[in-house]
Amino acid sequence: MPRVQLIGVPFNSAGKTGGVADGPHALRQAGVGEAFRQAVPVDDVGDLRLPPASPKRQPRSGLRNESTLVHMVGAVHEQVLAAYRTHHVPVLLGGDCAILLGALAAARDHADGSVGLVFVDGHEDAWLPHASTTGEAADTELGMALSVPGSGAATGMPAELAALLPLVEARQVAVLGVRDAQELDKAGVPRLTRTHPQIWLRTDRDLLEGDLDRHADEALAHIRRAAPGWWLHTDLDVLATDALPAVDYPQPGGLQWSHLTELTRRVLARPGCLGWTLTIYNPDLDPEGVHGRRICAYVADVAGALAERA
Repeated sequence: MPRVQLIGVPFNSAGKTGGVADGPHALRQAGVGEAFRQAVPVDDVGDLRLPPASPKRQPRSGLRNESTLVHMVGAVHEQVLAAYRTHHVPVLLGGDCAILLGALAAARDHADGSVGLVFVDGHEDAWLPHASTTGEAADTELGMALSVPGSGAATGMPAELAALLPLVEARQVAVLGVRDAQELDKAGVPRLTRTHPQIWLRTDRDLLEGDLDRHADEALAHIRRAAPGWWLHTDLDVLATDALPAVDYPQPGGLQWSHLTELTRRVLARPGCLGWTLTIYNPDLDPEGVHGRRICAYVADVAGALAERA
């Protein structure tokens, strides 16, 4: 039976206190640990300790909260490697999508230098930092992981981050559920399928109008041709706003809980899954905790897949 190590990463790329940074605590209060324990043993190591956040945007990198970002990536990297050493499956509660960078770095090291990524998100997250309208690393983490031209050290990226990149190759990445094409086109931001034609990508419409199981299997097959294992990243804004309004950047379209549950179970159940990030829940937008409890119900619905793969 696999054991889960639950790791809270209270990071907000905007450099603000509260918001998504309070997501790990709120999900624990809502019962996320118990949701996992219905299916698998869980060790909760609590939240990583991070330096104070700063909303200042750095002119060299174009990023807000840069020093805390660097510290967070290093801390996640270390903790995920520690989880592997004790034979745990690491599950990271965000915080926002930038926590993926440390997790991928650790998974790559654990997998002898080659790891895949199943990226389930409502956004492509490949803006160049200087072009981002927000300056948040959560706009750019997949671009950084892939080393999209213009996202590395030459553009002022902190040396500690630049030294890690790239984390994955396009042929090792499957992107599911994105729906921000109009925003990217309006801003003149190239889509990932243009900058990285080897990437496997399906939009929310592709998933909703097709066979979801088949798309998931094709995504994993794409990755398995290039990497022995993969990390699952779930940004909850892949859901439609009527399914989960407690996110900072809602958009039209999106999946329903049933779709996300089916997709997640399919990915977690395969033996090659090396860990999971669950991000973007903002409890400030959920004062009654209704949506936090719904997230925990989703976790309870999919956690059994980890036991099945044993």
